[in-house]
Amino acid sequence: MKAFVTGASGFIGANLVRLLLTRGHQVRALVRSNSSLNNLQGLPIEIVTGNLSDLDLEQKMQSCDVLFHVAALYSLWHKDRDLLYQNNVLGTRNVLQAARKANLERTVYTSSVAAIGTSKQKGELVNETHQSSPEELIGDYKKSKYWAEQEALEAIKNGQDIVIVNPSTPIGPWDLKPTPTGEIICRFLAKKMPAYVDTGLNFIDVRDVAWGHLLALEKGKTGERYILGNQNLSLKEFLEILAGLTHQSSPKLQVPLWLPLSVAWLDEYVLPFLGKTPSIPFAGVQMSAQSMYYDPSKAQKELGLPSSCLKQAITDAVDWFGDHSFD
Repeated sequence: MKAFVTGASGFIGANLVRLLLTRGHQVRALVRSNSSLNNLQGLPIEIVTGNLSDLDLEQKMQSCDVLFHVAALYSLWHKDRDLLYQNNVLGTRNVLQAARKANLERTVYTSSVAAIGTSKQKGELVNETHQSSPEELIGDYKKSKYWAEQEALEAIKNGQDIVIVNPSTPIGPWDLKPTPTGEIICRFLAKKMPAYVDTGLNFIDVRDVAWGHLLALEKGKTGERYILGNQNLSLKEFLEILAGLTHQSSPKLQVPLWLPLSVAWLDEYVLPFLGKTPSIPFAGVQMSAQSMYYDPSKAQKELGLPSSCLKQAITDAVDWFGDHSFD
């Protein structure tokens, strides 16, 4: 099988490419001209340069069998709302149309639990049947992933064979940027996390997420979405695990949400007018008011999604960041 992979140089994409190669598949990776290829160095793959909006994507997909559309712009900054729409929504529309014209057999589209939303009851688990309205989704990133998923659903209605996967919060190696969770780990290791807020997330080993993509290709039902997740933990619990693995102290101070909300609002909406570069996105803090807990049992039962030890994923992430000089 030859797979066309968008977002191959990203966190999930880099792990997916490695899994595909170990399973004997060929990979053609779409990367931007300004993209770092550090995550793909030395891999026996074919690289084509381009963007999600390219009009010649159909030609670039020729001779491939399947598509993994993993690429997405991630930003919690309000100023990036137009870029989020262009990349995540219009880009997805263009990629899926190109795959249909190129007669690719099947597409696995990487959505996110961000597109599903959260329960109004704090701490309640959400599954694939839940859907928050776009107005309830916090921040332009979540909204863009919702509308991108609508593009996939529309393509499915028109007869395209697409399976949707919704990863939760992946952890592990090759987190190059890093992701927000990777940043938490880096800040913790650098002893720059004196406090925490009362929130929670669903965590999963990024290599299990990669397996979830391949299993979705092999076993997923057209038009269905599958939450790729594992363990629900409060941020406090996550930091305590991290502390135990690294022999560092976990932060003891829990700050009320209004405090970081106030700081983030000033940082994003006031300081730029004073010539300062903001560092804390307001939407990112807003999200922490919700516990983002999910039920991955559908993917576990129908796809055989693995549930690897989360402590090992955290250990591997710590080691990877250490080897790559993150601070």
